Parts: sequence; C-alpha cells; structure tokens
Amino acid sequence: MTIRVLVADDQVLIRTGLVALLKTAPGLEVVGEAVDGTRAVAMVAKLDPDVVLMDMKMPKLDGIGALREILAASPGTRVVMLTAFDLPEYVYTALGDGASGFLLKDTPPDGIIAAVFSVVAGDTLISPSVTQRLVEAYAQSHVANACARRHLRDLTPRETEVLRLVAAGYTNGEIAERLLLSEATVKTHVKHTLAKLGLNSRAQAVVAAYESGLVVPANGAGGVIPQSEREAPRSLSLRS
Repeated sequence: MTIRVLVADDQVLIRTGLVALLKTAPGLEVVGEAVDGTRAVAMVAKLDPDVVLMDMKMPKLDGIGALREILAASPGTRVVMLTAFDLPEYVYTALGDGASGFLLKDTPPDGIIAAVFSVVAGDTLISPSVTQRLVEAYAQSHVANACARRHLRDLTPRETEVLRLVAAGYTNGEIAERLLLSEATVKTHVKHTLAKLGLNSRAQAVVAAYESGLVVPANGAGGVIPQSEREAPRSLSLRS
C-alpha cells in the first residue's frame, strides 16, 4: 500500500524540502503541495490524501482552521501539524480538534518519515518529548471538565483502563502485554472508545482523558499519572 501525502506550508524552502524528503521514502507518494490553508482544504477534497503535513501558521486560513474544515469533510484523513513554535495552546488545540499528531519543524528527517507511517497505523504522534510536557502543562492549568467525566461513564471498565493507558503513553502492543490481551482486542477497545466519546482520533482521546481528570500530569516529572496509579506514580512518555 502506498501512502498518499499532501504537504501544506507557505514557506517555499520548508515545503520543497519536505516534498523532497518524502519522495525518498519507499511507500510514500507526494500527491500535492499547498501554499495556504484554503488551498490545502481544496486539494484534500480533490486529491483525497491519506496524510496531510500542515503548517500551523499560514495565510488566508491558518492550520487550525484548515484542520477543522478538512476533518469535517474527510474525517478519515490524518493531519499532522507542523510548527516552529512549541506553545502549549497550539498543541492542545490541534489535538483537541482532531489532529493525528504534532511535530516541531526541527524534527529530524527520519522522524518526519516515521510520523507519516505512525499516524496511518492509528498511533498518536507528539514529538519531540518536550512537546508532550507542554501538553501536560497546559492541561494542568485547566480544571477537569465535568461534562467530559460524564461521557466516560459510557465506557466499560476495560475501555476506561485502555483509555488510561493510551493517554499515559503506551502503544497498543504495550497495552496488550500489560492487560494480557491480544493487540487486535486492544485496537477494538480503542475503536469502541472513540465511537462512544464521539472522537475522530486517538489524539483526541488523549485530550479527553486529560480534560476528564482520568489522567493527570505528573508534577514536574514530564510524565503523566493514570488515576489508578496515583499512589505509585511512574514517569511515562506519550509516544506512538
């Protein structure tokens, strides 16, 4: 299977550099380039890419606005946001609106290529690790949302536990090993959780877990503490 990628960035050097990089990777095909958010939305509708690498700050329509329009029309599209800024509100807003990942523009080339494959596989991508800490810091400044907590009541105990581990940074394989389940069963639990919570991506599930208080940031540890493990916290990284 060839993964079709659209690159959206108003800076010519960055856009052409990304395109050149992606073209070197077996299994990837660059189907288009967009110079602004409005053009990105139109090209997604026309070209139906699997993944969009999209700059957060663009003219006419910024990355957040383009993300919302793209996912409203094509909810199956994976959108990875790119930015030179590591402000926590950017990360949190992008993930909450359904972005599949968030990369800083200084991410190494192999990390960018890996990101495309990772989000197609259904993993949440937050890179580098400092970005994860920013998400946690921003989430920590918000009081747990009662509405978000009510929505979690629709989950089974097993789905709730899987959500805790997803938000704490475990991959599907690691969750399967921890809970003595098959990886396919874990994927099914994640799929049902997203459907019950009305979410489009694993990344949104992470935000929902923070907002509901199901998972809380570890104070100063750069990790997260699942509610069930607050008595014996461990530092975890949010990785795919």
